[in-house]
Amino acid sequence: MNLRRRLSTMLFTILFLGVVTCGRQVFAQSTAAVAQADKQEDETNLDTQVYLLVGTNQAVDDSKIPAALDAAVKQLRASLQFKNYRLAVTLVNRVKNDGRLYLKWIGGPMGPSIAATSAAPSFSEFKLNNVKLVKNAANQQLVRIEGFGFSVRIPITTPAIGPTGITGPVVNYESTGLNTDFSMREGEATIIGTLNIGPSGDAIILVMSAKTTK
Repeated sequence: MNLRRRLSTMLFTILFLGVVTCGRQVFAQSTAAVAQADKQEDETNLDTQVYLLVGTNQAVDDSKIPAALDAAVKQLRASLQFKNYRLAVTLVNRVKNDGRLYLKWIGGPMGPSIAATSAAPSFSEFKLNNVKLVKNAANQQLVRIEGFGFSVRIPITTPAIGPTGITGPVVNYESTGLNTDFSMREGEATIIGTLNIGPSGDAIILVMSAKTTK
């Protein structure tokens, strides 16, 4: 009888240890799977479009403005006093969700109204410190932009006057720009801000849109 009890006890112990071991293995595998899933990066990308419009009272061809900006231009006409708008620059880029973007180029958006030459060009910079898809309280998809920045270094030419009179031009650079944080609806062209620039009273209007892409 004692022998039978001992055998039963040993068998129960062996089965119990087997169940515990299997449970540990399943738990370890589940934990590893969760850790692996956490390590997978978000590969969502966004196509961004930044439009630099020029508001002016001079005659321009408004028909060259893309249809994607119709609503934005209508809003501008209702709030600003410029007679016409023209598209100066379009910046199209792809950025990873929760990523950043930086551009720098020679030239500015204003064209003839800024006294830039090949010897003294203007310089433009554009940056997004962070672009991220988020949801608002109504569970709508938004694109949050942190550290939006646009700046232009403009050459200002003045005559140099020496002891014998004017000796030649002197170029000094002045900077103008805009820095802000904001959120916008995905795929909707949104007016970010305006910059008054140039002796003619023209202004740069910054418009941006972004949408997810594969």
